[in-house]
Amino acid sequence: MDERLKFVARLLDGEKMAPLCREFGISRKTGYKIFNRYKNSGLEGLSEQSRRPYRQANRLAFQLERTILAIKRERPNWGAPKVRDKLARQYPMVKPPAKSTVHAVLERHGLVKRRKRRRYKAEGTALSDTHAPNGLWCADYKGEFRLGNRRYCYPLTVSDYSSRYLLACEGLESTKAPMAFTVFERVFKEFGLPWAIRTDNGTPFASAGHSA
Repeated sequence: MDERLKFVARLLDGEKMAPLCREFGISRKTGYKIFNRYKNSGLEGLSEQSRRPYRQANRLAFQLERTILAIKRERPNWGAPKVRDKLARQYPMVKPPAKSTVHAVLERHGLVKRRKRRRYKAEGTALSDTHAPNGLWCADYKGEFRLGNRRYCYPLTVSDYSSRYLLACEGLESTKAPMAFTVFERVFKEFGLPWAIRTDNGTPFASAGHSA
């Protein structure tokens, strides 16, 4: 592996194939074969070719994998991108592996810490009564039904909790947030802003990232 690396590095520096092959004691056919393997597969192409019918993805030459692990142990907080960058700086004559390949090496050796994703949990306002108009509104989708043109309709209702006045009842094409926001904007302009709005935290109220 080391000899092949030196051979390829000197070719990349501009040296001629024929004299290099004579110096390394190989035929020109072998020299071109080594160089073409490097051009097609990078460092993986310089490792001993397996006789298995297929090769395992994301596997590197032993020396390169050992270097990746050494960099990671020196810098335990580094991820695959930074490890790859340092590898490229240390060995500028060779093509560095993909970030995904470096990550696979680190993961295979138990050097990747998986971060738990915090799922958003919508939190509603405390349930309380109000006796003043615009103190509390209630918004909800009243199910769904299919129209004569075979399209579904989703009725969005907005009502005042105290007076039971129906502020809006709009048949929408979907429960996506932009459509609901258009209705709310119109109602706000017409009736003003309430102190609070109560929903069931379903779509789109919870998905929009707003508490109700």
